[in-house]
Amino acid sequence: MENKLFTPFQLGPITLRNRIIRSAAFENMARANAPTQELQDYHVSVARGGVGMTTVAYCAVDLSGVSFDGQLYVKDDIIPDMKRMTDAIHAEGAKASIQLGHCGNMTHFYTCHCMPVSADTWFNLYSPTIHRRLKVSEIKHLVKKFGEAVDWSRKCGFDCVEIHAGHAYLISQFIARRTNHRHDQYGGSFENRVRFMNEVLDEVMLHAKDDMAVVVKTNMWDDCWKGVSIEEGIKVAKEIAKHKVHGIVLSGGTVSRSPMTILGGAMPYKTLAHYMPTKSFWWLKAALNIPGVHQIMLPTSPFKELYFMDKAKQFQEALKETITNNQSPITLIYVGGVQSGDNCQQIMDEGFELFQIAHVLIKDPEFVHHVQQDPHYHAGCGRSNYCVGRMYTKNMKCHECVLRDGEKIAPRIQREIAELEANAKKSVEQQKHNS
Repeated sequence: MENKLFTPFQLGPITLRNRIIRSAAFENMARANAPTQELQDYHVSVARGGVGMTTVAYCAVDLSGVSFDGQLYVKDDIIPDMKRMTDAIHAEGAKASIQLGHCGNMTHFYTCHCMPVSADTWFNLYSPTIHRRLKVSEIKHLVKKFGEAVDWSRKCGFDCVEIHAGHAYLISQFIARRTNHRHDQYGGSFENRVRFMNEVLDEVMLHAKDDMAVVVKTNMWDDCWKGVSIEEGIKVAKEIAKHKVHGIVLSGGTVSRSPMTILGGAMPYKTLAHYMPTKSFWWLKAALNIPGVHQIMLPTSPFKELYFMDKAKQFQEALKETITNNQSPITLIYVGGVQSGDNCQQIMDEGFELFQIAHVLIKDPEFVHHVQQDPHYHAGCGRSNYCVGRMYTKNMKCHECVLRDGEKIAPRIQREIAELEANAKKSVEQQKHNS
């Protein structure tokens, strides 16, 4: 019998050759907000490695939503280079998706060339920067920008767009009470706090027409004080479903308060402090070197394979009736902690038709082909999150690939990697023993 994992799947108007999607993990392979050959080569490598679709990470719909020079934003002069990339991905048999979003208060003046904006005026301690409240006219303008970004993505050759509505970026800054203290039609009640998201999705679906697949990344919960709870996360997902999008990616956590909820496992504090740019993150870089302080600011947790599965199943059950009653099929997309072929099979067995992976593809772009050859294949990703620690100033890359390519890693960073990987292995073994 053919393994369901490697059977085609219809996601809205497009057909994926299998059930595996490369998730929108930030590559930091753009330069001056434009694509590079390195970015193209990476996505072509994972397409060649067998994924059904690869997602180019975080592309801002407007310059005001850019948080790093290594990110893309919607501008016409890069369309030819983007089209070359999607053509190359298609030549390998995979579909191409791009994640569209706006970082809100997670940026700086010298990156976005204006005072950072958000749902409300305040100070973002983690950037650190002062940000101002968006006027209603500016909100309407950004809604239009999301729609125009879909048209731009089509010109670039993308088959799908992923709207980022989670992780404490702009859309979720409106949703969470922690960051939204407005008293107009965009603040206060739940209906008001999801209004911006709903207007964005209305505009996106209008521009997607009948040839562009649309998925939305949402938070099941924010995992921070005054953040979105599981109960409210379910309500948000039901709002998303009303727009008849084609897929909902079930994620969680916030980039500023609980990043390891998103990424899974330990935060590589020494690696992060070593690679973090002093210019934009001087305060955080200094704090990371103070014993005890870093654990309070950026808490860590033991790594667990498929770490979002329990909550994703809660959403699967809670949304069952909503999805059944919807006139258009909506697919819940699992993401989080995939390490092996056995993990892939468990996701299928739990009833999720599609899932996203990133960590294993950073280490092993051929992961999907390896699983096809051996259903029990394990990528051997040690989950030190070194790739995450270096992505603020360098490209996202596994430490094994760095050393293989002749780059040097400081001895204290190598010691941290070894310690974190040993702890992750012990944690997984203990969990298996307990179960």
